[in-house]
Amino acid sequence: MEIPQDWLFALLGGVLIGTAAAGLMWFNGRIAGISGIWSGIWFERGDQTPRLVFVAGLLVGGLLLTFLFPAAIPDLSQMGLARLAAAGLLVGIGTRLGSGCTSGHGVCGLARFSVRSLVATATFMAAGFATVFVLGRLTDWV
Repeated sequence: MEIPQDWLFALLGGVLIGTAAAGLMWFNGRIAGISGIWSGIWFERGDQTPRLVFVAGLLVGGLLLTFLFPAAIPDLSQMGLARLAAAGLLVGIGTRLGSGCTSGHGVCGLARFSVRSLVATATFMAAGFATVFVLGRLTDWV
């Protein structure tokens, strides 16, 4: 199967994310913040079925993408398990400190005109830009 142009992937991804976020809000009255959904599986009581189905959908979507467009998935095998685990841990810490993740604040919060989400999104974007800039100057990483 031929891979579409980059802009088509971006458009399709945006439509899918927006549709999923709007659907979850419309049908369940819940914000599609992935870190909140994930932590709710572990730390909240009650019916976990909607959360588990949502996370399963993320996994199935990733697997489908891997099989349909394998070139779209980066090869992380050279990074090593310890490095990937450390990156995941840092992301988890960041979502706790920021009271949510990029999907919760950047997609859902901004769509609801949340000032808190605007500040959070500006902060994590600035931190990302600064990290890329500094690492680009210190290494040949970028």
